[in-house]
Amino acid sequence: MLLIGIFVALVFVYGLVSRRLEGGYLTAPMLFTLAGMLVAFLLTPGLVMESGGQAFLTVAELTLVLLLFTDASHTNLRELRRDGMLSVRLLTTGMLLTIVLGGVFAWWLFPSLGLWYAAIVGAILAPTDAGLGQVIVNSPAVPERVRESLNVEAGLNDGLSVPFLLFFIALTGMQGFEASGMLLEYIIEQLGYGAVIGLLVGGVGGLLLASFSRLGWLAEDGEQMAILSLPIMALLVSEMVEASMFIAAFVAGLALQWRFRPASREDRFYGLLGEWLSHSVFFLFGLIALTALQSLEWRYVAYGLLSLTLIRIGPVLLALAGTALTMRQRLFMGWFGPRGLASIVLGLVFLEQHGQGEGVELVSQLVVVTVWLSVMLHGASASSGIRWLNRG
Repeated sequence: MLLIGIFVALVFVYGLVSRRLEGGYLTAPMLFTLAGMLVAFLLTPGLVMESGGQAFLTVAELTLVLLLFTDASHTNLRELRRDGMLSVRLLTTGMLLTIVLGGVFAWWLFPSLGLWYAAIVGAILAPTDAGLGQVIVNSPAVPERVRESLNVEAGLNDGLSVPFLLFFIALTGMQGFEASGMLLEYIIEQLGYGAVIGLLVGGVGGLLLASFSRLGWLAEDGEQMAILSLPIMALLVSEMVEASMFIAAFVAGLALQWRFRPASREDRFYGLLGEWLSHSVFFLFGLIALTALQSLEWRYVAYGLLSLTLIRIGPVLLALAGTALTMRQRLFMGWFGPRGLASIVLGLVFLEQHGQGEGVELVSQLVVVTVWLSVMLHGASASSGIRWLNRG
């Protein structure tokens, strides 16, 4: 209860000064991560993972599902249809190269990891974070095609990473030839089923909302509650059939606005709930990050910085080659691929699936250090990065 009380008090204090912090160098994820680290220093480091690792995973998954659904429901479908190939490039060439480079550099810097554990690091740190990128995707100063491409990339790449992660986890315990066809099976189950679930939940839900709205039966508060139930429904159905809840949530958000336009375009209820949960995840992350950061070697920091720069920016530049985007816009999109909620969730999934064993602790430390660096560096550079983009 003590940790809950501290967190709730922090949320209240943040609310009091939130306007003052807007556009500055201290973002909400930075604030709650640092607060969590301070609490861990004063109390018991690692308390959360020792007493409630499964609860942490559940909260993190729910948070990401709500944020992905919210972002998708605000995606400009007209802009997406026009410039959708930018997102496709990022989600194919860009993402696959990011996983490969992430694994190669992890294996190079940490030979003891072995090939498959290094590949696991690459898969966990490949997806970008919709939550950390809110400053970018919500800023009217960023060109809409850049914003929407980054938003769609962040919405889908976490779900795309899951089959690779599960595949690499399986390969750590078997010979390569025994896993023949496993990756394709994971992709079909995770992505195909996830997309179908999202289309059905969002499409049918939107159709029913539109029908009852025309009948005059739908109050605005009731509309908000009904909409909030859709991502939760997508999550639960995905869990039942072992599909990607993240793909399902994002596709459900897209399908909803295809069939129904909410009376309240602010969607404040579930938007604020997602933000509140996001703050809790970064607070919990700060609690466990302190232990990992206390035993740092230069190689951990080196890998984290490589992950945020060369491993991310190189594939993005290659994926966007030949497009109408300026070099400044491509570099901007390369840098602003923050690692946050998605990598935290995938890291927790790895721990849940793999338990203990050689390489597990090293993988966990690399993920924690990289996410921590991303929270700090991307948060501090968001406002100045937007100004830099508009100077071009």
